[in-house]
Amino acid sequence: MLEVKRRPGPGPARPDARAGLSIAEAARRTGVSVHTLRYYERAGLVVTTVERTGGGRRRYRQQDLDWITMCTKLRATGMPIKTIRRYAQLVSAGRGNEQERLALMEAHRAGVTAKIAELRENLKLIDRKIDVYRGRLAAGDADQLWAPAP
Repeated sequence: MLEVKRRPGPGPARPDARAGLSIAEAARRTGVSVHTLRYYERAGLVVTTVERTGGGRRRYRQQDLDWITMCTKLRATGMPIKTIRRYAQLVSAGRGNEQERLALMEAHRAGVTAKIAELRENLKLIDRKIDVYRGRLAAGDADQLWAPAP
């Protein structure tokens, strides 16, 4: 799980933006498009400020890539953008809202678990149909399977 590590010291040091990855390389490493990376930033889904070069080009750090990867996994499990945005807001706000973050993740987990159960039931139906077709094909009477009248 991604954990944001705070830098020790009096204040946040501005990292050398040249050290990060280009948007094209970040897209390649995270498996999303350049367009998606820009969208995630505009939509408020990224918890850090992506550094920029003096010429305004984005430079992504490993922490940015880790967060973006987590966002894509949350999306893949069906979490709405609105909920990911809320989670990002909570993380960005820092300490003190961990209970709300936990509740958000637990609610999403419950939804994912229910979806998995539904998919398992649907898979059972598919497996039964496969068994019927295999059995009928092996018996040589597959042409007796129901088909709608023309």
